[in-house]
Amino acid sequence: MFPAFWNVVTLTEPGFHYFITSNQSQCVLGQKLEVLVIHDPSRPVPPPPLSKILLVGNTYKVRGDSKGWKVYDSDFYNEWNEEKQFYVGDTLIFKYDNQVSDVYEINGDLEFMTCDPTSPVAVHKTGHDLVRLTEPGVHYFITSHSGSCEAVLKLRVMVGPQHKAVAFPNFPKKVDLSAMERLNNWLKTFKPQRHH
Repeated sequence: MFPAFWNVVTLTEPGFHYFITSNQSQCVLGQKLEVLVIHDPSRPVPPPPLSKILLVGNTYKVRGDSKGWKVYDSDFYNEWNEEKQFYVGDTLIFKYDNQVSDVYEINGDLEFMTCDPTSPVAVHKTGHDLVRLTEPGVHYFITSHSGSCEAVLKLRVMVGPQHKAVAFPNFPKKVDLSAMERLNNWLKTFKPQRHH
């Protein structure tokens, strides 16, 4: 959530990113933004501050404390995972020393069991990685650093579908507004509001 009038969002991953207002009628009227981020390997990716991240679902720190993503006892990540229910829209935060670790999202159980990082779905190396769970099903995460994955630095999470879609039963399906009316309605939403 962004309560301030002006907000800065650091886009750290390539792909589509979506921003909407929490006011349902304003969102339906068009106060939303779709951004396509294209990867440029020549530019470093700074980690965003947690206070400036748009959160739609729940956010989980992998490990849950300052120790972060590193080798623990053999059942640690399984136990951590079993305590939680993940849904589409949730975000995992991986914090670690990027000189000694990384996070690879991989395709399947075989790659997970054998710690095979050769065909990753995504690679995260900033040391402060935000991974949005965008599809239901099993998601697999390992480190590519030799010996660490084999020492059980890996995580498997089951992701359920989104909780429940938001319905607008009393709002008309189609709103016929001119482009200027939509712009004016959108601009009105930026008036500063009193804080109590």
